[in-house]
Amino acid sequence: MTTLPPRALTIGLGASLLLSACATVSPESRLRAGLLEAGLSPRMSSCMAEKMVDRLDIVQLRRLQSLASLRKSHMGDMTVDRFLYKVRAMEDPEIFSVTSKAALICAIDR
Repeated sequence: MTTLPPRALTIGLGASLLLSACATVSPESRLRAGLLEAGLSPRMSSCMAEKMVDRLDIVQLRRLQSLASLRKSHMGDMTVDRFLYKVRAMEDPEIFSVTSKAALICAIDR
């Protein structure tokens, strides 16, 4: 049986770790998809996800993800105003603050 030199093992292990990192979905991508599923426009979803992802923890991001079911119960696109109303109903001031600031900045950047 042949053995690989340590450098070859290190390179192989590094390459496999990089590939596995590429296979996982980033929190920003998940948040963007959740905002889209909730009914926000693609542009608004992308902009807001970029601004929010580093300001909320994983538990808060998962709570926001639960709002994706809203679109199923309300056909059509959701307005930002209606979305923020639903976020506020979650009764987490930090989630509401981060989300509303992101929505305002993204609306102005149009």
